Amino acid sequence: MPSTSGTNDASSPAIRQRLQEQDARIEAMRGQIDALQHQLAQQESDYKALRHAVGMDVLDRQRGGNISAAGGNATALPMPSPDASADAQDAQQTSVTPTAPVGQAPAQNARPPEVAPIFQQPGVLTPKGKIVIEPAYQFGYSTASRVALVGYTIIPAILIGLIDVRQVRDTTQTAVLTGRYGITNRLELEVRVPYVDTHDDTVSRAVLTGSAEDNVFSSSGRGLGDIEATARYQINDGGADKAYYIGWFRFKSRTGTDPFEVITDCVTRCVQNLTGTGLPIRQPTGTGFYTLQPGVTWLFPSDPVVFFGNLSYLYNVERHNVYDHILLGGTQFLGNVKMGNEADISIGMGMALNDKASLSIGYDQTFVGTTYVGGQKLPSSTKVWLGSLLIGGSYRFNEKRTLNFTLGVGVTRDTPDATVTVRMPMTY
Repeated sequence: MPSTSGTNDASSPAIRQRLQEQDARIEAMRGQIDALQHQLAQQESDYKALRHAVGMDVLDRQRGGNISAAGGNATALPMPSPDASADAQDAQQTSVTPTAPVGQAPAQNARPPEVAPIFQQPGVLTPKGKIVIEPAYQFGYSTASRVALVGYTIIPAILIGLIDVRQVRDTTQTAVLTGRYGITNRLELEVRVPYVDTHDDTVSRAVLTGSAEDNVFSSSGRGLGDIEATARYQINDGGADKAYYIGWFRFKSRTGTDPFEVITDCVTRCVQNLTGTGLPIRQPTGTGFYTLQPGVTWLFPSDPVVFFGNLSYLYNVERHNVYDHILLGGTQFLGNVKMGNEADISIGMGMALNDKASLSIGYDQTFVGTTYVGGQKLPSSTKVWLGSLLIGGSYRFNEKRTLNFTLGVGVTRDTPDATVTVRMPMTY
């Protein structure tokens, strides 16, 4: 018995030493685990910051359901704080029991993505209760050449009669004030008031009438244009790889000076009235017809771009008992006039360059029907195809100010050669 007790006493220090060594190793391993956890949390925070920098955070939120856009002018989500993410990771891993979420997650917003607008119909609706005032300036320039032959030929290449050659240069400047109001997050109303200043120069020479030099006939007109009103409604909830559809309806008045109110010069221009046409002394500022235009706009987000387009049909309301005013000739009764209707389709794509700038490119194609006067087709009226290549850019100064720029280049003969539009929507 004594020997056994001596053995236990002798072994107790060795056991205690081993236990202390094991405790030390355990503490060292715990320290290493804590350091690894802290490094893992830091790497997770850095990874989230990098994902946000390249736009992956936005993509994840899009694929989760809807595109999160904090209003009509927001284009980026706030970057998470790396320190806050690391603390959250440490708290989550060191806690014994799972904790309930703190606060309430923000509601998802099903607003369409914003792109640089290059068509007349914008693709992002005004938020509920917000007012957008958009001053704009548009400059358009077009040229056209025309050769009219009135006579008969004796043999090929010899003509007896009138040869009328014209070259027309038209410059139009339009200042537009547009106001939009968001009735709901899906419905907005818009009113557009234009002021038009147009100038037209016609260079011509009439052969076989004693004229040996070119004549220039200039006319201009300025004043209020045709006021328009538009209602837009977002039809569905889109998302990543799911299109948004926005239906709209536009009504255009004829508050501007219409072509039937201006006086046509047939003393200076209509040589012996053989051509049967004249040039207006004053240029009109409106079309002279009420128009109704339903349409639909679609946007399809597909990372990293957004595809968009418009499809619409413009109906010109027929005018009754129309008179044409002729210089020194009084009035000429034309009867009922029905302008040709228009079908328009446009398509494009936009891409955000960063959180402030975006770029868009698109193409617009319009088909214009023929005009009827007194129930008969106007002899000089034909079907016309108008095509324009559009390039636009947008820069957001802050949440309430954005500058938009659009350049339109005509690709068909009857389309204006160049159109430049600058707009600055301001949200209140």
